[in-house]
Amino acid sequence: MKKIHLLVFKAFIRPFIVTFFIVMFVLLMLFLYKYIDDLIGKGFGWTVILQLLWYASATQVAMALPLAMLLSSIMTFGSLGENYELVAIKAAGISLQKAMFPLLCLVGVIGMVALLFSNYILPIANLKMGSLLWDVTQQKASPMIQEGVFNNSFQGYTIRVQKKGQDGQTLNGIIIYDHTTPSNVTVTRAEKGKMYITDQDRTLALKLFNGVRYEESNVNGHYDMRQRFIRYRFKETEQKFDLSAFKMQRTNEDLFKNNYAMLNLKQLKHYRDSFLVQSDSSVRTTFRTVRPFNRLYLPFAHGLSVGKKLPARKYKSTILEVVPKDDRQQAINNAQSQISSVSEVLKSKVTNFETDEERIRRFIIEYQRKFTLAISCLVLFSIGAPLGAIIRKGGLGMPVVMSIIFFLIFHIISTISEKSAKDGSLEPILGMWLAIIILTPLGVFLTYKATVDSAIFNIDNYKQFFVKLFKKKKAD
Repeated sequence: MKKIHLLVFKAFIRPFIVTFFIVMFVLLMLFLYKYIDDLIGKGFGWTVILQLLWYASATQVAMALPLAMLLSSIMTFGSLGENYELVAIKAAGISLQKAMFPLLCLVGVIGMVALLFSNYILPIANLKMGSLLWDVTQQKASPMIQEGVFNNSFQGYTIRVQKKGQDGQTLNGIIIYDHTTPSNVTVTRAEKGKMYITDQDRTLALKLFNGVRYEESNVNGHYDMRQRFIRYRFKETEQKFDLSAFKMQRTNEDLFKNNYAMLNLKQLKHYRDSFLVQSDSSVRTTFRTVRPFNRLYLPFAHGLSVGKKLPARKYKSTILEVVPKDDRQQAINNAQSQISSVSEVLKSKVTNFETDEERIRRFIIEYQRKFTLAISCLVLFSIGAPLGAIIRKGGLGMPVVMSIIFFLIFHIISTISEKSAKDGSLEPILGMWLAIIILTPLGVFLTYKATVDSAIFNIDNYKQFFVKLFKKKKAD
């Protein structure tokens, strides 16, 4: 018995590790493709890109782990069935459930590790990646001086180079427009130049040769006959440009800590309870806010003493009949003003209430997501293992196709239900667990079919069924 368990364990662990890293690599490539425009041309070092990929790999575990679990389980039991090893196991009197037992224990351990990972490591990875990705997207592109193009990368300057040398540092036909001072117009022209970076990559220096500088001062942009015009020639001069704006500045990570995906279970529960109290308090204070408007304002009754009641009067059509004709218009205006005030107060309260409800739903969704990651591994394994035993195909052919189909079903259901939970169409708990609730009976059904050696994926059986059906119709 132990030898069979060891055989099944060894047959599973290798495909699981290989498929996990393959799926992780594919997801990271998709991540790079998504943000490639934000990474190219900004002068990032390889350390920044490696950090971003490292944090992104942690965030992709939630999708890579269930898919790897499904694919590896199909490959394992498909290979065992293709090599008739499952037949030998069953011939020895060991059922499929007993053969799957060590893997169920292993998947349970992986699920517990996934729960701990999503609670302690994933929030930190989301925080690190979120802050770093924000800084990457906000980073300005590196100054690229191209031939024949006016470059405005440096604030207050416009640079044009007629030709660049092969070394990338030698420049010819240089024109620099200086707009740093509004009252002066400065233009520098030089035949040749050379650029280099100084002060630990903080300053770009341009050493110019054989040129002339023109300076013209004006008043508020208007022409003045007495304005100064200065021109002087130089054989060699140097102009420096600040590169600090092109260096990535790290944002304080505390600004991102309150995001839903960056909280653990304890923090999510704390924020959820806080917003529940805030929402309940807002509902209770709504009546107290509207209560002062809930009174009948009669301008003709101002002369009555406090506490004295008006005599009851009957009216046939509207209450305006009890109001004197001279005061009716003022009463209508006052009523409209009161209604408008109450309407604005209620709209503000409704907006605040909906915002609090949306936040509460998001906290519940993230709270449940940490558990669904662990349970989804068990559910997809319960689908993949019997499915592999039924199709009896190993390798990366049929198992990949079947795993992609079932994973897409799982992913589509979970995505739609999560979106419905976010907008309030479904309860947050039901929305996060709906895909698992739907696919769990499928896993039980496939396990039963694999136990009784059912060939539900045998195309020949379906062909024979339809052939018999058509022959029966023709005979009738």
